[in-house]
Amino acid sequence: MVSLGLFLYRVRKHPLVAIMVPAATLIFVILLLVNRDRNILGIDASSLVNHKWAHELEKTWYFPFTKNFKMPKYSYKEQHNWLFNDHVDDIIPENHIAHYDLNKLHSTKQAAVNKERVLILTPMQTFHEQYWDNILHMTYPRELIELGFIAPRTPTGDAALKKLEAAIKKIQSGKKNERFAKIIILRQESQSFDMLAEKDRHALAVQKQRRSAMALARNELLFSTLGPHTSWVLWLDADIVETPPTVIQDLAAHDKPVLAANVYQRFFNDELSKADIRPYDFNNWQESETGLELANSLPADEIIVEGYAEMATFRPLMAHFFDESKPVSEEMALDGVGGGCTLVKAEVHRDGAMFPNFPFYHLIETEGFAKMAKRLGYEVFGLPNYLVYHIEEFNK
Repeated sequence: MVSLGLFLYRVRKHPLVAIMVPAATLIFVILLLVNRDRNILGIDASSLVNHKWAHELEKTWYFPFTKNFKMPKYSYKEQHNWLFNDHVDDIIPENHIAHYDLNKLHSTKQAAVNKERVLILTPMQTFHEQYWDNILHMTYPRELIELGFIAPRTPTGDAALKKLEAAIKKIQSGKKNERFAKIIILRQESQSFDMLAEKDRHALAVQKQRRSAMALARNELLFSTLGPHTSWVLWLDADIVETPPTVIQDLAAHDKPVLAANVYQRFFNDELSKADIRPYDFNNWQESETGLELANSLPADEIIVEGYAEMATFRPLMAHFFDESKPVSEEMALDGVGGGCTLVKAEVHRDGAMFPNFPFYHLIETEGFAKMAKRLGYEVFGLPNYLVYHIEEFNK
């Protein structure tokens, strides 16, 4: 009869034991770890809605990521009650990522009352003091306003940037309650939108190239500045030097996904020998049968540019619907918009509506954006009797 010692010796030396023992040990360790909490990160077979994620178990919005994870390029400054705070800390600690619940972010009629963050975006070729003064006269709470600018890498862009930085330094180093929540300045890396002199940039022949470069600038600016707290985006051209002080509240009160003000221009009328106003922005329009027929006749890579006699579309232009006898709140459905003074719900951009720098249904830049927003199911409107003013131009 084989002794017990000899039996155990033979078992230890059997080749299957050399494989099975480590395998069994590994399985035991895995089961031990899994059974500590079978709901972590959804490793059990239950519905996803029953899972508890790491940040919920740790009672914090953070969970470790990797030592290679770096601080974000931009930090989002938020003022809130520290005791009853469910927001991520403003500066994200290294080796952590942030959790934002955008379902709690809204764009409502009572934007200021509900403390909704507004991002004002401006591509800037030239700095106008009147533009900056107009921004400072807006009554929307500054702690809820973020500003974003993009300037071309050209001599005129350098000059505009120098003046802009001086203006920003003055206001942001002044009284704390007069400062803006955040300001970002970018330099354009793509093809510059500052290519032509004032007297040349409206020529029909250069519109496709110019508008394409402007679309790239708008997209670079938008994608670099749109933050997790942004409820509204106000596109305001650097040439817009006069708006009602309540322009943000007025436009937001309509609760529209995309809403454009009517851009006019003050000038001295030599014929009447007095100060006068005239329509300026013809990019706010309704589609027409002639416009659709023209689009069908064009090659796929050609665009329609509104406001030129050489390309008559007979589209109803909002600029021509101004009636001072009617209420400023009167709305007009649109198919194309300009970027002079247009308020957009941030969700429209987050859903993918951007500024095509390529022919999109024969449209480009802001008009292409309106088409894209409508293709995504959003309505586009304008206010024909709500005027904002473009700076007077002197083409010499």
